[in-house]
Amino acid sequence: MKKIDLSKHAAQKLLKQRPPWLYRNELPDTLYTEPGEVAALVHQGEYLATAFVNPHSTIAARVLGWRDEPVDRDFFARRIERAIAKREGIESNALRLVHSEADGLPGLVADRYGDNLVLSFTTAGMDRFKEEIVEIFVDLLSPKGIWEKGDKIRLKEGLEATHRTLYGDVDETFIIEEGTKRFQTDLKASQKTGFFLDQRRNRRIVGRYGRKRTLDLFANAGGFGIYAEAESTKFVEISELACTQIETNCRLNGLKNYEIVKADVFRFLEKETERYDLIVVDPPAFAKSKKARSGALKGWKYLIVRSLALLEEGGHMALFSCSHAVGLEDLLDLARSSAVIDGCRLEVVETMKQDVDHPWMLDVPNSLYLTGALLRKSVW
Repeated sequence: MKKIDLSKHAAQKLLKQRPPWLYRNELPDTLYTEPGEVAALVHQGEYLATAFVNPHSTIAARVLGWRDEPVDRDFFARRIERAIAKREGIESNALRLVHSEADGLPGLVADRYGDNLVLSFTTAGMDRFKEEIVEIFVDLLSPKGIWEKGDKIRLKEGLEATHRTLYGDVDETFIIEEGTKRFQTDLKASQKTGFFLDQRRNRRIVGRYGRKRTLDLFANAGGFGIYAEAESTKFVEISELACTQIETNCRLNGLKNYEIVKADVFRFLEKETERYDLIVVDPPAFAKSKKARSGALKGWKYLIVRSLALLEEGGHMALFSCSHAVGLEDLLDLARSSAVIDGCRLEVVETMKQDVDHPWMLDVPNSLYLTGALLRKSVW
């Protein structure tokens, strides 16, 4: 295993903070490694950590572990088996089995849809072990098929963003079962690895507050609106594929009085005048980095102000951010200032995060990427 001698500053950071990664400016200027090579990070000959190293990536070192041990097939088999065991007891036929750094496997995401597996290899290091990892999943779970979802983040690692079958035959469509709710998803064409599994628990929480009129913004597959079971539901979504999924899922769940609006949510809110007692605002990540944060906050402010204007007194509004760059405190601050503009008060009914199969590890801050708040509107 190659050794990389760190500066005193970088070594102290590893020892004191145990961060999940180091940036390019924290590694030696003379770093010459193959993208994704496994290396020992040392200081003055003393071992500190083992990491994937990629000199072409902004995140140049991704920590694999803090013990000097071989990184081979057995290493990954132990990590994957432990990750799968953690998910036992989750009541759904679709769940996340591996959540990248949070499961000690930086760059590997694995979701299970019945007998199908959908994998993403988002780092050059994990991509090097793709063949071994596929073999491990086949040995452990005997899947019908394994599909690779080529996330665009691979481009930052110098990899191609390709989609392909890695093993067997993968179902084109799959019916997800969450208690009494059912959702059809296209495993190959849908966003993420097929479905927003991370919102499973939040759909149940928010759905309890749907009564008369629900507005589901950025509806994707329609999960929140379907859980609400309101007297009438309006879904707003710009994607043609997602609108088709909403229609299918409404029929699967017996939802009767609903409307699907194919539109940009911002433009929809400019003209909408109907009032609602539950509004769900769950946009895609406006800020995937700190640089995009300022623009994201402006977009969020508009969404909240306009949604409050449509919300009945006593009604509930659910806000979700799927970016670590805009967290719960940001959402609450935006809601507080928006309430001043609307002339109302907002009560925090629930705070939320991603479901437990997407673990939040304290030593991996970015593993808390989905946060939300359920708010109740009242007047002075």
